[in-house]
Amino acid sequence: MNGQTNVDVAIVGAGISGLMAAGVLVGGHRVTLFDKGRSVGGRLATRRLGAGRADHGAQFFTVRDPEFGAWVERWQETGMVYTWAHGWSDGSLAATPPDGHPRYAVRGGMNRLPKELAAQVAAQGAEILTGVRVTAVAPQGAGWLLTGDDGRSFTAGAVIMTAPVPQTLALLDAGATPLTADDRAGLERIRYAPALCGLYVVEGEVHLPAPGAVQRPDADFAWFADNRRKGISPDATVITVHAGGDWSAAHYDAPDAELSAAFERALRPWLAADAWIAEAQIKRWRYAAPTVLHPDRFLRIEAHAPLLIGGDAFGAPRVEGAALSGLAMGHALG
Repeated sequence: MNGQTNVDVAIVGAGISGLMAAGVLVGGHRVTLFDKGRSVGGRLATRRLGAGRADHGAQFFTVRDPEFGAWVERWQETGMVYTWAHGWSDGSLAATPPDGHPRYAVRGGMNRLPKELAAQVAAQGAEILTGVRVTAVAPQGAGWLLTGDDGRSFTAGAVIMTAPVPQTLALLDAGATPLTADDRAGLERIRYAPALCGLYVVEGEVHLPAPGAVQRPDADFAWFADNRRKGISPDATVITVHAGGDWSAAHYDAPDAELSAAFERALRPWLAADAWIAEAQIKRWRYAAPTVLHPDRFLRIEAHAPLLIGGDAFGAPRVEGAALSGLAMGHALG
């Protein structure tokens, strides 16, 4: 489909950062969000496997900032968000050691949260285009030109970019958008760790310690979680296993069968002797966790028209950092 559409603000990336920005702006601006995925949410991702489901990106989130805490309180009041735990076993203890920080999860799976946010901004007039890959962001006139891989183009008075920074830089370079040496250096300093994920439908008993998860940040296989005990997969036992950043980087391009065999070996000690795996899938997250962050909640490119770059690598990591970055960008343009 060819043609050109004019909007006030174009947002590249419909994860929680882009959706929070849209929520600030949509009341007074024409807003269009783009996401190359089939659905909104980014790493707030939930997948169905047979009769069950599993979170395979972000597993939970925490609150450290009062601004984000106010949002989480509202989500709790609606019943969408709940406290899953206050800490995790590392597998060496029978009990879970609480550390006082609630770990929040989402009823029905983590992807429900961005879907609810998307429905809210769409009801207020925002356009959300999923399955559309933006291929370039270029200066044009008094604003910006965004080109999509579906043949359409969009002009925008302002652009917010929330994709992982290497992807954002590629879009700007494709559009010959000039960056100062300092801005480019600041963006290129940002680093991410990848994550490999295995999802397993298990027939039989699983013996993960309460409340159904083990976290070992420095291990090759850093996270095991029972999505049934988490409360999002009542009809089937589906286990999520995440490899650590170093192991994921070393094995990222290995064949699925090889990866799945390694994940299954790591999972086997937590399964009953007669338990068996009925279905398995491997998922890859190339930019799973920022390890070197930009110090500010977003970077404003000093160009002829507003261009803001943010996401979970700006100011603070994780779900909370992404949300705060999006809110800050929305308020900066609002």
